[in-house]
Amino acid sequence: MTPTLMAMIGFGLWTLLLSMTIAATRSAIMMRSGRPANGFSPTGEDLGGFPRRLARAHANCCENLPIFVAIALGVVLSGHSAVADRYALWVLYARIFQSLIHLASTSVPAVYLRFAFYLVQVLLLVLMVVGAFAG
Repeated sequence: MTPTLMAMIGFGLWTLLLSMTIAATRSAIMMRSGRPANGFSPTGEDLGGFPRRLARAHANCCENLPIFVAIALGVVLSGHSAVADRYALWVLYARIFQSLIHLASTSVPAVYLRFAFYLVQVLLLVLMVVGAFAG
């Protein structure tokens, strides 16, 4: 399995793990409080704290997964899989760290650090595209 394929699957699995964590968290809340299953906001804004950060981290992955797959797959299909392989796993690592920071805190330093990991992802994707066009 190529690094790019591992990264695409890993990104999908990370997004799925966050989704399953949302389901487990909301199930626990329903069992504790009797809240109905349809009584949750999709954004998590009705819960606050960790459940809200979890919902936002998941939504952020859902927003960025198609961009990552489109670029990585496009680079591979254009015949430049070595370029994609060079950067793809690093994109995944930066995404996981961004999510973990999001889950941990929304303090100002955490937001700056989270944004730094997002910028790393963007720069790696740009390098992927530039490398494919330059090669």
